[in-house]
Amino acid sequence: MDSKRPLCVSLLSKIQEQIDRTVHLIKLLPIDRLNWSPEIPGAWPVEMLLGHLLDCLAGFCAVLVAAEPERLAHLSALRNLPVNYACSPDEAIRRIGLYSARIDEGFGLLEDASLGRTVPTAFVERGETVLTLFLGNLEHLINHKHQLFTYLKQMGLEVNTRDLYRFRNE
Repeated sequence: MDSKRPLCVSLLSKIQEQIDRTVHLIKLLPIDRLNWSPEIPGAWPVEMLLGHLLDCLAGFCAVLVAAEPERLAHLSALRNLPVNYACSPDEAIRRIGLYSARIDEGFGLLEDASLGRTVPTAFVERGETVLTLFLGNLEHLINHKHQLFTYLKQMGLEVNTRDLYRFRNE
């Protein structure tokens, strides 16, 4: 672990763990069930959930641009990519890989002190700390990863806790 940036390294590790588990769950999707949705009013079909997962990951990149606007300005181009649309598993996995690489790049430029810096947001006028924004995006990703897990269970697939979490003893 980078002894000068243990918090950034730990946070990135947890984000990447959630990305890895999300991709794992996407790979379990039956290709003929992409239009499936649970019998809940207003529930998204699977393909829309996949497009929304892209929005979850784009959020991390937006925080990185806010945290390091000069050095990561090129990540702003990711805002032009579509999110929240009907997306195939292959496209979702490809795009998640793109976001993941940019998240790795951005975290490589952060210092632990960066996490405590306040940056303006569209949601909170006075701004929030970079750490709070990252944690909010992580929560967003985890919630929708669990939604995908629940969809798989409701479809009758054999998924369990090991599909949802990475166990530290492995």
